[in-house]
Amino acid sequence: MLIDTYGRVATDLRVSLTDRCNLRCTYCMPEEGLQWLAKPDLLTDDEIVRLIRIAVTELGITEVRFTGGEPLLRPGLVGIVERCAALEPRPRMSITTNGIGLKRTAAALKSAGLDRVNVSLDTLRPEVFKTLTRRDRHKDVIEGMEAARAAGLTPVKVNAVLMPGLNDDEAPDLLAWAVEHDYELRFIEQMPLDAQHGWKRDGMITAGDILASLRTRFTLTPEGDDERGSAPAERWVVDGGPHRVGVIASVTRPFCAACDRTRLTADGQVRTCLFAREESDLRAALRSGAPDEEIARLWRLAMWGKKAGSGLDDPAFLQPDRPMSAIGG
Repeated sequence: MLIDTYGRVATDLRVSLTDRCNLRCTYCMPEEGLQWLAKPDLLTDDEIVRLIRIAVTELGITEVRFTGGEPLLRPGLVGIVERCAALEPRPRMSITTNGIGLKRTAAALKSAGLDRVNVSLDTLRPEVFKTLTRRDRHKDVIEGMEAARAAGLTPVKVNAVLMPGLNDDEAPDLLAWAVEHDYELRFIEQMPLDAQHGWKRDGMITAGDILASLRTRFTLTPEGDDERGSAPAERWVVDGGPHRVGVIASVTRPFCAACDRTRLTADGQVRTCLFAREESDLRAALRSGAPDEEIARLWRLAMWGKKAGSGLDDPAFLQPDRPMSAIGG
């Protein structure tokens, strides 16, 4: 079991497979990209599977989410999913992706054992997509989502970040589109995880802004805390149902008290929180020949030190040294 001093138990593991990405989203990284991790620093496929096996069989993990960077850029992804699907007990597995590679991989990922996908899409307008991501790949994302739905990787969840002056007027249109195509839309407040450290609290689109915009066109009924559990998204029933929309308000409505996540970076570091500035090295233990029991002990020790909250409301808050692409979304 992965428990902390506040009694929270981690059952959800986020695994970053690579820090590389084929987009350059303005709220994540600069146009020229970043200094990527060297290949020897990355966990191998075998190391990833071993850590997931330890997490599932010894530490109580029941959900595994593969992230990045862009996880579809990981050459061994299908094999990793297939090997993890064979674990007992079998974890539920999902992936957070920009969707560009889904058209060619969705069927193989489903066959390997992946359960569902989260796809990032911030706009319905191709020209705005190109401005936000610095790439002309909007059509590829749409087709990737369609392929995921056709393959049975459902529910397909869509993650959208609204940015002032670019797509902040699109919330109702995005929701209408998601309802029409049977996708589950979740808006995510922009978080201080950009490589440029350019995030400003007073410039972000808040959960309140998003909900006010949605209510100009839709009737939203709160789903309630009992339904939410430890999920990061607050959800509302849209026009009486069955569709729902979520808002992940990490900044203005933090949900740290119910957090059940532990995170593993692409280079084998345990992170207790997206906003943590501390990491615990499991890669060194792996490569020094440590047995499973020792790796599990180190992981438990790391999680025992998890802080009460993200610290975003502290005037002395400092962004993590590493950007989201390195630590996993």
